[in-house]
Amino acid sequence: MEVVKSCSNYIGGEWMPPQYGGTTSSVNPANREEIVGQIPLSTKEDLDRAVAAAKGAQGAWRKLAGSQRGAFLFKAADVLERRLDEIGRIMTLEMGKTLTEAKGETARGVAILRYYAGEGMRKIGDVIPATDSDAFMFTTRVPLGVVGAITPWNFPVAIPIWKLAPALIYGNAVVWKPASETAVTAALVMECFHEAGLPSGVLNLVIGSGREIGQGLAEHPDVQGITFTGSNGTGKAVGQAAFARGAKYQLEMGGKNPIIVAADADLDLAIDATISGGFKSSGQKCTATSRVIVVKDIYDSFRDKLVEKAATLRVGNGLSESTWLGPCANEKQYETVLDYIRTGVEEGATLALGGTKPEDEELRNGYYVTPAIFENVTSRMAIAQEEIFGPVLALIKANDLADAIELANDVPYGLSASLYTKDIASALAFIQDMDAGLVRINAETAGVELQAPFGGMKASSSHTREQGQAAIEFYTSIKTVFMKP
Repeated sequence: MEVVKSCSNYIGGEWMPPQYGGTTSSVNPANREEIVGQIPLSTKEDLDRAVAAAKGAQGAWRKLAGSQRGAFLFKAADVLERRLDEIGRIMTLEMGKTLTEAKGETARGVAILRYYAGEGMRKIGDVIPATDSDAFMFTTRVPLGVVGAITPWNFPVAIPIWKLAPALIYGNAVVWKPASETAVTAALVMECFHEAGLPSGVLNLVIGSGREIGQGLAEHPDVQGITFTGSNGTGKAVGQAAFARGAKYQLEMGGKNPIIVAADADLDLAIDATISGGFKSSGQKCTATSRVIVVKDIYDSFRDKLVEKAATLRVGNGLSESTWLGPCANEKQYETVLDYIRTGVEEGATLALGGTKPEDEELRNGYYVTPAIFENVTSRMAIAQEEIFGPVLALIKANDLADAIELANDVPYGLSASLYTKDIASALAFIQDMDAGLVRINAETAGVELQAPFGGMKASSSHTREQGQAAIEFYTSIKTVFMKP
């Protein structure tokens, strides 16, 4: 069966095909013979039109009261909520995550929109005492102008919305370049903003390659800010292009997130968190658990229980209610995961579970990999150092908690980290010494609260923060005002 939904760019309030480019197919990773939709291959000319539309709309948009801009976000949230089942299903078809996860992500998008709609009524400055008693001094915030948003395929609703919503509420116009793998889902989200009556040109969607549209956004002289989530290599190129012309940029990139299991941990809870954090969405989260660092006293018991439970996870099509783990999102990611599994074996790690193509004949046309667990992993191995972005866990044995924290920090990344313990002193030591932007005690690594700042340290981030009220720091500039009669 083919599910074909053609989609176009959205520029200046109108749906339009690329001016010169052609189209390509969005393929279902659960069955590569199934086409989810036809998507544009846009060119620089399409991007230029979108930036011009945003530039033309931004002046009027910024002059609206925050509550007026918020009203549009509230309407978009209502539309997205009404279409939640439809959008969740298309998301599952396009990138493979289970329908439950896809619907949950879409619901999160609704919550993010409503949260930022409320930001339109919150303060944007402070009164500061002046040394001149006749003067009045205060700060306010002003929008950057036109913002470019480059978003990935792994969270095709939540990540775009946590960029678009704050950009819009703080008075910016936006040009959005989604990942091509989930462009049909992106077009459905764009339909929600259109139905909400967002003024023409305020939000524009341009679908195309990262080389053409993503890099074009980073280099465009009329784009004042770039927000990017994706791989480290692409992120660095985007950041360098923006820096070269003095544009503001925000990069959220990779992670190699550890969960530390202390000797006094509740093993059942730690195992549940390891499986959920490492294997949900097939491990395709920047905050997914990738390394499992276990104190030696409990290592054997933990390993045996983890392998036993992970062996029960059902791999299959995300639309099936019985499926726990869907496919990798695309062929490139599938091959990357398999390459890392082969590398792990070649480096001397022991494959304790999985890491193979499922034997089920019904899954032969999909990008499926059974959940993999490695043991006898050393910190210098590639599977312990490099982001895999798949359902692969590396078990590492530690002498004690101090050794575990040292091993946890021994990677280029610093996004998310988790510790399971019953001891408050251990928790405090972990909070103090762990080099990660998000640290969690007795909770899995893959958890992000929309109202709290999110971002990483080291190579995981450009050291800015997304979400919550921290988002205002990127999407606005501070203006200091000094007034005398």
